[in-house]
Amino acid sequence: MISLGLACLWLLPVAAVLHASEASRTLQDLAKLELRVEAVATKVMPATVALLSEKTGSSGSGVVTTADGLVLTAAHVVQGTAELVVVFPDGKQVPGKVLGANYSKDIAMVQITDKGSWPYVERGVSKPLAAGDWVIALGHSAGFDPGRTPPVRFGRVISKGPGNFLTTDCTLIGGDSGGPLFDLDGKIVGIHSSIGVSISNNNHAGIDGFRDDWDRLLAGEGWGRLSLNPFANPEMPVLGIEMGLARRVKGVPVEMVVPRSPAAAAGVRPGDLILAVDGSEIRNGNELLQVLAKKQAGEAVKLGVLREDRNLEFKVTLARRDKLFQDR
Repeated sequence: MISLGLACLWLLPVAAVLHASEASRTLQDLAKLELRVEAVATKVMPATVALLSEKTGSSGSGVVTTADGLVLTAAHVVQGTAELVVVFPDGKQVPGKVLGANYSKDIAMVQITDKGSWPYVERGVSKPLAAGDWVIALGHSAGFDPGRTPPVRFGRVISKGPGNFLTTDCTLIGGDSGGPLFDLDGKIVGIHSSIGVSISNNNHAGIDGFRDDWDRLLAGEGWGRLSLNPFANPEMPVLGIEMGLARRVKGVPVEMVVPRSPAAAAGVRPGDLILAVDGSEIRNGNELLQVLAKKQAGEAVKLGVLREDRNLEFKVTLARRDKLFQDR
């Protein structure tokens, strides 16, 4: 039996599909949404697995995404071990080999080594997600429990970024790490990364981060580093400037420009005041970081800059933080 976190919803006839961010204003809307969530949970439950490490004694969650048993999970779940026990909701246990991990994005792969055709879930996309979109979280909360199936948590996207991360209000606790986040079509859109300031404010690694690193992960590469501050992510796209303190003005003062950085190559100078990115107003340094965090290294942005009394525009191709400072 599947237990859903949708209390006091009535089962009424479903007349139409509820879209990802559609508001639920009536009992019929809520009923449609409940049936949609229940259908997704039934579909994805068999592929939501627990991952146990006999070496470290730790446990987490994951999701099978191919018929031959490729499991997606969080990098911190596989850290320190090369082998894991993969446990399906029905209690079946099979051995798993840890493949690659990008610790900066907190994503990893595990391959079930027993041959077979395993229950799996297709991957969706995470970049189109927006605040307010409905999502469904599963995971083996507090570790595998043979007395119940993985709990189903339901909520909405709160925000996007930084980097490949997104935040939702789906309730998560220890053991859920590495578990899957689904859209209302039952496709994987994220992997649980870390619990935020409360158990109902949580970070997830977007599935698109896997797509970008797919071949390296399959090949067993491990790189990057885990950080409690996502803005310190080595893969964070940067301009190559040092921000000054704005006093009574909107914008971001350029205190210093890193030599041979994207900003330097574009012609940005110390003393410039950054007012906009791609036409959107930037009021302070925090807003600039938030905007850049949603970009990708190699992507070009247009900076609106005030220099003395002139409004200028510079095209800047963003660089990875680690690449820029590794070359210094």
